[in-house]
Amino acid sequence: MKDDSMADVQVAESSQLAESNSILTRIRNWLSSWFQWTPMSATVLRAAEKKILSCLKAAYRGWYVDIGSAVGTSDKIWTISLNQESPKTPIVMLHGLGAGVALWVLNLDYLACHRPVYAIDLLGFGRSSRPSFSSDAVQAEEQLVKSVEEWRKEMKLEKMVVLGHSMGGFLAASYAIKYPDRVAHLILADPWGFPERPADHKPNLPFFYRAIGWLSQTMNPFWALRLAGPWGQNVVEKTRPDIMKKFSSVVNDNEGENVVAQYIFQCNAQKPTGESAFHAMMTGFGWAKNPMIKRIHEIPSDVPVTAIYGSRSWIDSQSANIKERRPDSYVNVQIISGAGHHVYADKSDVFNAHVEKACQMADKAADISSGTCTVEEKTSSIEDTTSEDIDVKK
Repeated sequence: MKDDSMADVQVAESSQLAESNSILTRIRNWLSSWFQWTPMSATVLRAAEKKILSCLKAAYRGWYVDIGSAVGTSDKIWTISLNQESPKTPIVMLHGLGAGVALWVLNLDYLACHRPVYAIDLLGFGRSSRPSFSSDAVQAEEQLVKSVEEWRKEMKLEKMVVLGHSMGGFLAASYAIKYPDRVAHLILADPWGFPERPADHKPNLPFFYRAIGWLSQTMNPFWALRLAGPWGQNVVEKTRPDIMKKFSSVVNDNEGENVVAQYIFQCNAQKPTGESAFHAMMTGFGWAKNPMIKRIHEIPSDVPVTAIYGSRSWIDSQSANIKERRPDSYVNVQIISGAGHHVYADKSDVFNAHVEKACQMADKAADISSGTCTVEEKTSSIEDTTSEDIDVKK
């Protein structure tokens, strides 16, 4: 009888344990479904990118460049190119946090009229692979820079003008420190992460950025977009209508779908590995843990630098003091009146002219004869090849 009672107790305990595990499993599944309810879609992202880039007059090609195990096991970088056959010095464009190749749409036609143009989705962003980066600031930066170099190797580009906006400017400068022989000219567009953070400084940031800075002390910057789930695109539209307005002159939104907001949301609705790398590198959103101004002198003096700021940007162009740190080098600092942080879009015509001037310096240094090309008129919408990895506009 005693043995039977003990057996009954064990059965009851097992049943309770099983029921408890079942409840825990249901809770985990519910939480998992809650945090994965963001309507991320690679197909929607691709379609939004294609619609934005369909505004281009020049032909472009898009494909994945396999860079091997740069950070993850098999990393691929989404790349678009224009006028790839030109003999002029190529320009490589690195976007800022939360962006992707499509947001260069106001710059690509002009630049491609003169030279080869490449724009990439940085590893961990846009349509590129999303490997897990180190949580250490130095290592995360090194991994991102390494991925750019592995991409360059695969593309067989000997020397290039490197243009980076915001976070992309920070990484472009870091790349120039590590691989100066590959940089014909460094162009910094309202670069993030240059000045040191003063101990008693209260940032003069717009409310949107202050909110991100406060929330991202412990969380990734755009966690709220993912938490908003199906309403994430609406959050972009409501909080950043200014960004949609920047592209209204070229992006046709007659259907009311707000394709730019859709694109930005889909870029950030995916697994935020690149965003996590940025979080590791930042301190208080507006500054880097390892400020670039402390290292800018490590770029050899024969690498020319052009810095382009917006007069209304929250980035402090004066505190960077790039010229003071590079007294024996070519440093051209331009401040575009009326432009904000997205200087490449706010005053794209002025911005493009400054960028092309820097590129022409690279051409002259490389002793490449000047030439002209006409922008190829649009003859059709973007067409896909048989490969899902290739987008081509003819």
